[in-house]
Amino acid sequence: MRYTKNGDITTIILSAPYTVGWVGIGFSRNSSMVGSSAMVGWINKHGHTKIKQFYLKGKKQSEVIAGKGELPLNTVSPAVATNGAEIYLAFQLKTEIPYGKQPILLAFSTKTPQNHHLSNHDDRTSIIFDFSSVAGPQDPASDGLIQMRRNHGIVGIIGWGLILPVGAIVARYLRHKDPLWFYLHSVIQFVGFAFTLGTVLLGIQLYNNMHAHIPAHRGIGIFVLVLTILQILAFFLRPNKDSKYRNLWNLYHSWSGRMALFFASLNIVLGMQAAGAGSDWKIGYGFLVSIIIIAIVVLEVLAYLKRSEKRSLHASFQMDSVPDPSFPNNFSKG
Repeated sequence: MRYTKNGDITTIILSAPYTVGWVGIGFSRNSSMVGSSAMVGWINKHGHTKIKQFYLKGKKQSEVIAGKGELPLNTVSPAVATNGAEIYLAFQLKTEIPYGKQPILLAFSTKTPQNHHLSNHDDRTSIIFDFSSVAGPQDPASDGLIQMRRNHGIVGIIGWGLILPVGAIVARYLRHKDPLWFYLHSVIQFVGFAFTLGTVLLGIQLYNNMHAHIPAHRGIGIFVLVLTILQILAFFLRPNKDSKYRNLWNLYHSWSGRMALFFASLNIVLGMQAAGAGSDWKIGYGFLVSIIIIAIVVLEVLAYLKRSEKRSLHASFQMDSVPDPSFPNNFSKG
């Protein structure tokens, strides 16, 4: 929460992580919800922004009265805006006596209000906000969530965007370095799997703390995690080279790996979009993907040229190895 004061006008801006539902800030006399007045903002199902004052007469839904309250709103209309996965509530209060240390209630719900009827909050907290300070207190919980979200993205990009693709490149283009390619591939993929688990654990913590409703990102993440676990299990269930199931295992392992990498890349993009990532994140990930694609194209061309050279040498060897037919001109008698 941030604010500015200009005479008897106090401008307040509240920001919070948001996907669906409502976000509210209440002003209380004693840190209690009952008897407080709150500004609540949300995005309705049609994508329209809504903000309204509510008087919290009691704890029942019927006692939360829309359009009523004791907040001295200025003539400037309150506003709501979103930026990525953040929502911003802005409003002005006109007070002859400046606010000092004020009990503030913060709450949210993942259910969108219907006809200005608020659902019960999913979570809430109360703080003492000092309006007499110059900049206002910092919210360490909010800063921690922002850092956790940043770590979730960084670990995911390193694991899924760098380490695992490099392991797949090793497996495809270093087969002639047997068994070095196998050990490199195994070690790199296990390290990438560790980063994957770290990404998932951070995502679970974010979901538990933010209750962010991003079904596509979450669903694809679960799907990719399942594919990754199956890839790890495939390592321990690998048939011998002379097994009749080895070709089937090779097809399964290679194509499920490609599928996991594709959906992981898609999920990284969806995650950045949902988090409202800045241009530095998009440019950085785009640069990483471009480098990997260029490396794959170059290695694929080199591998094709090498295979072509081997085929030509093999054909030449076969022609040189066929003896010229020779027939005797004279048959020995007797």
